[in-house]
Amino acid sequence: MSTSDFNLNHQNKSTESKIVASLERIAQAFRVLLWQESKENSLTPIQVQVLIFLRFHSDEKCKVSYLASEFNMTKATISDTIKTLGQKQLITKETQQHDTRSYIIKLTKKGKEIADKTSMFSKEIIKPIDSLHPDDKEHLLLSLLNIIRHLNQSGVITIQRMCLTCSYYDYSNKTKKHFCKLLNQDLQPTDLRIDCPEHLIQQD
Repeated sequence: MSTSDFNLNHQNKSTESKIVASLERIAQAFRVLLWQESKENSLTPIQVQVLIFLRFHSDEKCKVSYLASEFNMTKATISDTIKTLGQKQLITKETQQHDTRSYIIKLTKKGKEIADKTSMFSKEIIKPIDSLHPDDKEHLLLSLLNIIRHLNQSGVITIQRMCLTCSYYDYSNKTKKHFCKLLNQDLQPTDLRIDCPEHLIQQD
Protein backbone atom coordinates (compact mmCIF):
# COMPACT_ATOMS: atom_id res chain seq x y z
CA MET A 1 0.00 0.00 0.00
CA SER A 2 1.36 3.42 -0.95
CA THR A 3 1.84 6.05 1.72
CA SER A 4 -0.92 8.59 2.31
CA ASP A 5 -0.34 12.09 1.00
CA PHE A 6 -1.57 13.30 4.40
CA ASN A 7 1.01 11.32 6.38
CA LEU A 8 3.23 14.19 7.51
CA ASN A 9 6.38 12.07 7.69
CA HIS A 10 5.89 11.31 4.00
CA GLN A 11 4.31 14.60 2.95
CA ASN A 12 7.16 16.77 4.21
CA LYS A 13 9.59 14.85 2.00
CA SER A 14 7.37 14.75 -1.09
CA THR A 15 6.76 17.73 -3.36
CA GLU A 16 3.88 15.87 -5.01
CA SER A 17 2.16 15.23 -1.68
CA LYS A 18 2.61 18.86 -0.64
CA ILE A 19 0.85 19.89 -3.86
CA VAL A 20 -2.01 17.45 -3.14
CA ALA A 21 -2.33 18.83 0.40
CA SER A 22 -2.28 22.38 -0.96
CA LEU A 23 -5.08 21.61 -3.42
CA GLU A 24 -7.09 20.10 -0.56
CA ARG A 25 -6.67 23.34 1.44
CA ILE A 26 -7.86 25.37 -1.54
CA ALA A 27 -10.85 23.04 -1.95
CA GLN A 28 -11.63 23.64 1.71
CA ALA A 29 -11.47 27.40 1.13
CA PHE A 30 -14.02 27.07 -1.70
CA ARG A 31 -16.33 25.12 0.61
CA VAL A 32 -16.03 27.73 3.37
CA LEU A 33 -16.66 30.68 1.04
CA LEU A 34 -19.57 28.93 -0.67
CA TRP A 35 -21.11 28.03 2.68
CA GLN A 36 -20.87 31.66 3.82
CA GLU A 37 -22.75 32.84 0.73
CA SER A 38 -25.32 30.09 1.22
CA LYS A 39 -26.08 31.09 4.80
CA GLU A 40 -26.40 34.76 3.90
CA ASN A 41 -29.05 33.92 1.31
CA SER A 42 -30.82 31.12 3.25
CA LEU A 43 -29.77 28.55 0.66
CA THR A 44 -27.73 25.37 0.64
CA PRO A 45 -24.36 25.22 -1.17
CA ILE A 46 -25.76 23.05 -3.97
CA GLN A 47 -28.67 25.47 -4.45
CA VAL A 48 -26.17 28.30 -4.86
CA GLN A 49 -24.09 26.26 -7.29
CA VAL A 50 -27.14 25.45 -9.40
CA LEU A 51 -28.20 29.11 -9.51
CA ILE A 52 -24.72 30.15 -10.65
CA PHE A 53 -24.66 27.42 -13.29
CA LEU A 54 -28.08 28.44 -14.63
CA ARG A 55 -26.96 32.06 -14.77
CA PHE A 56 -24.02 31.47 -17.09
CA HIS A 57 -24.93 28.48 -19.27
CA SER A 58 -27.09 27.91 -22.33
CA ASP A 59 -30.68 26.61 -22.20
CA GLU A 60 -29.71 23.17 -23.48
CA LYS A 61 -27.61 22.66 -20.35
CA CYS A 62 -30.28 23.97 -17.97
CA LYS A 63 -32.14 20.70 -17.59
CA VAL A 64 -32.38 18.26 -14.68
CA SER A 65 -30.53 15.45 -16.46
CA TYR A 66 -27.61 17.70 -17.42
CA LEU A 67 -27.41 19.26 -13.95
CA ALA A 68 -27.33 15.79 -12.38
CA SER A 69 -24.29 14.89 -14.51
CA GLU A 70 -22.68 18.28 -13.98
CA PHE A 71 -22.77 17.98 -10.19
CA ASN A 72 -22.36 14.20 -9.98
CA MET A 73 -25.73 13.78 -8.30
CA THR A 74 -28.86 11.73 -8.92
CA LYS A 75 -31.75 13.19 -10.89
CA ALA A 76 -33.90 12.84 -7.76
CA THR A 77 -31.51 15.00 -5.70
CA ILE A 78 -31.32 17.68 -8.39
CA SER A 79 -35.11 17.57 -8.83
CA ASP A 80 -35.50 18.25 -5.10
CA THR A 81 -33.10 21.18 -5.40
CA ILE A 82 -35.04 22.60 -8.36
CA LYS A 83 -38.33 22.14 -6.49
CA THR A 84 -37.00 24.12 -3.52
CA LEU A 85 -35.63 26.89 -5.74
CA GLY A 86 -39.05 27.07 -7.39
CA GLN A 87 -40.74 27.41 -4.01
CA LYS A 88 -38.34 30.26 -3.23
CA GLN A 89 -39.39 31.86 -6.54
CA LEU A 90 -35.82 31.83 -7.84
CA ILE A 91 -36.49 29.69 -10.93
CA THR A 92 -39.29 28.84 -13.33
CA LYS A 93 -39.79 25.84 -15.60
CA GLU A 94 -40.32 26.30 -19.34
CA THR A 95 -41.90 23.24 -20.94
CA GLN A 96 -40.56 22.32 -24.39
CA GLN A 97 -43.09 22.12 -27.20
CA HIS A 98 -41.64 18.96 -28.75
CA ASP A 99 -41.46 17.12 -25.41
CA THR A 100 -43.88 18.09 -22.64
CA ARG A 101 -42.05 15.80 -20.19
CA SER A 102 -38.88 17.87 -20.53
CA TYR A 103 -38.39 21.46 -19.40
CA ILE A 104 -35.75 24.17 -19.35
CA ILE A 105 -34.99 25.77 -16.00
CA LYS A 106 -34.95 29.57 -16.10
CA LEU A 107 -33.93 32.07 -13.45
CA THR A 108 -36.44 34.63 -12.28
CA LYS A 109 -35.37 38.25 -11.80
CA LYS A 110 -34.77 37.52 -8.12
CA GLY A 111 -32.89 34.35 -9.05
CA LYS A 112 -30.58 36.29 -11.38
CA GLU A 113 -29.87 38.87 -8.68
CA ILE A 114 -28.91 36.19 -6.15
CA ALA A 115 -26.88 34.28 -8.76
CA ASP A 116 -24.93 37.43 -9.66
CA LYS A 117 -24.26 38.17 -5.99
CA THR A 118 -23.29 34.67 -4.92
CA SER A 119 -21.13 34.06 -8.01
CA MET A 120 -18.64 36.47 -6.49
CA PHE A 121 -17.88 34.06 -3.61
CA SER A 122 -14.44 33.32 -5.12
CA LYS A 123 -13.21 36.92 -4.91
CA GLU A 124 -10.72 36.16 -2.11
CA ILE A 125 -9.21 33.31 -4.12
CA ILE A 126 -8.68 35.40 -7.26
CA LYS A 127 -6.60 38.01 -5.39
CA PRO A 128 -3.37 36.00 -4.92
CA ILE A 129 -3.77 34.50 -8.41
CA ASP A 130 -4.07 37.97 -9.91
CA SER A 131 -0.73 38.96 -8.38
CA LEU A 132 1.18 36.05 -9.94
CA HIS A 133 3.66 36.62 -12.76
CA PRO A 134 2.08 35.95 -16.20
CA ASP A 135 4.42 32.98 -16.77
CA ASP A 136 3.41 31.48 -13.42
CA LYS A 137 -0.27 31.91 -14.29
CA GLU A 138 0.28 30.13 -17.59
CA HIS A 139 2.12 27.21 -15.97
CA LEU A 140 -0.47 26.95 -13.21
CA LEU A 141 -3.35 26.91 -15.70
CA LEU A 142 -1.75 24.17 -17.82
CA SER A 143 -0.98 22.08 -14.76
CA LEU A 144 -4.52 22.35 -13.43
CA LEU A 145 -6.03 21.54 -16.84
CA ASN A 146 -3.95 18.37 -17.02
CA ILE A 147 -4.98 17.35 -13.49
CA ILE A 148 -8.65 17.91 -14.33
CA ARG A 149 -8.32 15.96 -17.59
CA HIS A 150 -6.84 13.00 -15.69
CA LEU A 151 -9.63 13.10 -13.08
CA ASN A 152 -12.18 13.17 -15.90
CA GLN A 153 -10.59 10.28 -17.78
CA SER A 154 -10.36 8.20 -14.60
CA GLY A 155 -14.05 8.76 -13.89
CA VAL A 156 -13.67 10.79 -10.70
CA ILE A 157 -15.47 13.77 -12.22
CA THR A 158 -17.88 13.62 -15.14
CA ILE A 159 -18.75 16.45 -17.52
CA GLN A 160 -15.84 18.64 -18.56
CA ARG A 161 -16.13 21.35 -21.20
CA MET A 162 -12.48 22.34 -21.41
CA CYS A 163 -10.25 22.47 -24.48
CA LEU A 164 -8.19 19.42 -23.52
CA THR A 165 -11.27 17.17 -23.68
CA CYS A 166 -12.72 18.68 -26.87
CA SER A 167 -12.81 17.12 -30.34
CA TYR A 168 -11.82 20.47 -31.82
CA TYR A 169 -8.60 20.55 -29.78
CA ASP A 170 -5.25 19.41 -31.12
CA TYR A 171 -1.76 19.55 -29.69
CA SER A 172 1.52 19.11 -31.52
CA ASN A 173 4.30 17.46 -29.53
CA LYS A 174 6.72 18.63 -32.19
CA THR A 175 5.88 22.34 -32.14
CA LYS A 176 4.40 22.37 -28.59
CA LYS A 177 1.43 24.32 -29.92
CA HIS A 178 -2.24 24.12 -29.04
CA PHE A 179 -4.71 24.34 -31.93
CA CYS A 180 -8.50 24.78 -32.23
CA LYS A 181 -9.99 23.14 -35.33
CA LEU A 182 -13.24 25.05 -34.88
CA LEU A 183 -11.55 28.45 -34.92
CA ASN A 184 -8.82 27.15 -37.23
CA GLN A 185 -6.10 28.90 -35.29
CA ASP A 186 -3.31 28.33 -32.81
CA LEU A 187 -4.10 28.92 -29.16
CA GLN A 188 -1.84 30.43 -26.57
CA PRO A 189 -1.86 28.53 -23.27
CA THR A 190 -3.81 31.39 -21.71
CA ASP A 191 -6.44 31.02 -24.48
CA LEU A 192 -7.30 27.51 -23.31
CA ARG A 193 -10.77 27.36 -21.75
CA ILE A 194 -12.00 25.47 -18.73
CA ASP A 195 -15.63 25.89 -19.78
CA CYS A 196 -16.31 26.45 -23.49
CA PRO A 197 -19.83 26.92 -24.95
CA GLU A 198 -18.71 25.24 -28.21
CA HIS A 199 -17.18 22.20 -26.51
CA LEU A 200 -17.63 18.94 -28.41
CA ILE A 201 -16.99 15.71 -26.49
CA GLN A 202 -14.08 13.69 -27.78
CA GLN A 203 -15.02 10.38 -29.37
CA ASP A 204 -13.14 7.26 -28.28
